[in-house]
Amino acid sequence: MSNLLILRSLCYPSMNTGIPAMTFAPLRLKKNEDRRLRAGHCWIYSNEIDTVATPLKGMESGQLVEIFTDRGKLLGTGYVNPHSLISARIVSRDHKHPVSGSLIVHRLKVALSLRERLYEKPFYRLVFGESDGLPGLVIDRFGDYLVIQITTAGMERMKADILAAVEKTLKPQGVLFRNDSSARELEGLDQYVEQALGTWPDVLKVEEHGVRFNVPSQDGQKTGWFFDQAANRGRMLSYVEGKRVLDVCSYIGAWGVQAAVKGATEVICVDASSSALDAVDGNAQENRVSESVAGLQGDAFDALRELRLANERFDVVMVDPPAFIKRKKDTKEGTLAYRRINQLALQLLNKDGILISSSCSHHMSEASLLNEIQQAARHTDRSLQLLERGFQAPDHPVHPAIAETAYLKCFTFRVLPTF
Repeated sequence: MSNLLILRSLCYPSMNTGIPAMTFAPLRLKKNEDRRLRAGHCWIYSNEIDTVATPLKGMESGQLVEIFTDRGKLLGTGYVNPHSLISARIVSRDHKHPVSGSLIVHRLKVALSLRERLYEKPFYRLVFGESDGLPGLVIDRFGDYLVIQITTAGMERMKADILAAVEKTLKPQGVLFRNDSSARELEGLDQYVEQALGTWPDVLKVEEHGVRFNVPSQDGQKTGWFFDQAANRGRMLSYVEGKRVLDVCSYIGAWGVQAAVKGATEVICVDASSSALDAVDGNAQENRVSESVAGLQGDAFDALRELRLANERFDVVMVDPPAFIKRKKDTKEGTLAYRRINQLALQLLNKDGILISSSCSHHMSEASLLNEIQQAARHTDRSLQLLERGFQAPDHPVHPAIAETAYLKCFTFRVLPTF
């Protein structure tokens, strides 16, 4: 690569009037470090960058870059963070349409067209990061309200463009930035929650499979609602009518309240948060099933042990815990946690019961989770029949070249005496 190419920068106009044109610094890769990117991945690690030709130390977090091979061929445009292990991300491979506010508008429209094709009502994940061509950006839609989560310095730097893009594309009544994810720490970003547009309600409304929910608008988990499990919750409904149901790690009752509406005779929701269980009660009342839904506050493992000691038994148990394996170094301890929680759940099931067990840990493979549940079943002298495999809902599309975008596993088992 020539010195002229290394030193050059390109300017493209921003969609926001009065904002300076966007300038792109060059970023050069080492020899043969473009193969994974050519296969479709968009992450660039620090050890893949030729820091002699393009020193990372001279770049700012979130700075826009043009990404070149070692031979000087332009791969695309994106942004850089010299302080992160993932030092750069490609956003656009189209040389005629580099990263810009107008590109964000286009990507939003493409994402919206998929969701409007799949969902009758506007309750879904509108943008799922890399899978929708906007790495570091998540947008959840609650009717006329949007919750936006930014996890990278590059997207943080384009925050004004993101807000302008959603205004132009959706004209929402309100926008909230829930930028309080721990993932921001890896990018050197502060955590905050900010009302950015319009008025913001005390609660958000969600409708799923005909069941209505009130969702905490600012202090709920993640963006407030787990849209990724919607399809799996829909499959759950065929197993619960006339049954006694246990919902473990219930949060605000997405599984349990829907089970009650579908005809479960009794539902117990277990969660460590008293405010989450208050929301369960409110959502049960909202759907006129409060007489059949009760909450049990406590650590999931302790609560399951207490229920077993009390000789409680259930026909259906749903286990949807938080990620036990957030990083590779958590694998050993997290794998044991998945086995333990499923073993405790199996011990509470009646004969011919149903276990629905999930994991949102990317580092816990489908095969590994299945093996741990099988081992838990053998330890409790139970036999399993795997009835259904579930994954994240289609508003969380998987990027085939980026394994990290496929994270959710959900198994439905029939549980029988050992044979």
